[in-house]
Amino acid sequence: MHLKREKALWVYERMVLIRKFEDKVHDLFSAGKIPGFVHLYAGEEAVAVGVCAHFRTDDFLTSTHRGHGHCIAKGVEVRGMMAELFGKATGSCKGKGGSMHIADVEKGMLGANGIVGGGAPLACGAALTARVKKTDQVTACFFGDGGASQGTFHEALNLASIWKLPVIFVCENNLYAEASPVKYTLNVENVADRAAGYGVPGVIADGMSFFDVYEKAGEAVRRARAGEGPTLIEAKTYRFYGHFEGDPVNYRPKDEEQAYRKRDPITDFKQKVLAKKLLKADDLEKIEKETQAEVDAALEFAESSPFPKLEEILTDVYVNYP
Repeated sequence: MHLKREKALWVYERMVLIRKFEDKVHDLFSAGKIPGFVHLYAGEEAVAVGVCAHFRTDDFLTSTHRGHGHCIAKGVEVRGMMAELFGKATGSCKGKGGSMHIADVEKGMLGANGIVGGGAPLACGAALTARVKKTDQVTACFFGDGGASQGTFHEALNLASIWKLPVIFVCENNLYAEASPVKYTLNVENVADRAAGYGVPGVIADGMSFFDVYEKAGEAVRRARAGEGPTLIEAKTYRFYGHFEGDPVNYRPKDEEQAYRKRDPITDFKQKVLAKKLLKADDLEKIEKETQAEVDAALEFAESSPFPKLEEILTDVYVNYP
């Protein structure tokens, strides 16, 4: 277990903050308090945190429509995120992006993306910037198993391979592209198998285990920083909620859901760090209380914030030409 106490505290704090944020959003959406669509990340925390645990502030990531977890793992403030979900002027994107378009460039979060597979070309652009500027910045591109069949993914992986761009392509395979089982959309056993066609490493990680993702992402980050090119990581994971809030989820077997919930990545991490005496129960309880307070404060901030002014409706949406 190559993890120091300070980093272990950060990992647990990020994972629990993601879960508590998503559980709160689930309740708020069910109560009709959040407009638009919401896609929750609960269950997949080990993937985003396992990758971002190796990242610096100046590293980049591109996200998906299920981007809350990526945002939090990269350090985006939950107050601004919650306000964004409410469409408030104090939101991360001033209330104009909503759940699927949260971004914070200062944190290296280049944006959640409502277009399936839409983040892959952007990730190559960020990585190319790092290469041209001769920095050792790395970009992570998160996408789902559905995104792995989009042309943008294949084009981006090919380009990154040719130019040896510092990109980590992270496929979060949660077994369903919306409601379509992966066995209907993939004619190879693993998404990672596709890496061979582009001459890059294809790695499979247990997306329900932080430590497995952390170990394999660490090698991918090392390769990228050293100028050795991209890696494709397939993290086999599971979303605890439906594809979107309001999804009846009648396409998944109940026993499958129960089996994956028993493999909760947060519980797994907690049990392992306690068993190794890396952290104490008091440490974890303190984090759980603090993250709950942070989410509650974020909600209060969002509810008390103003909506954007009518005269600002086009600001940051369309470019004003002279």
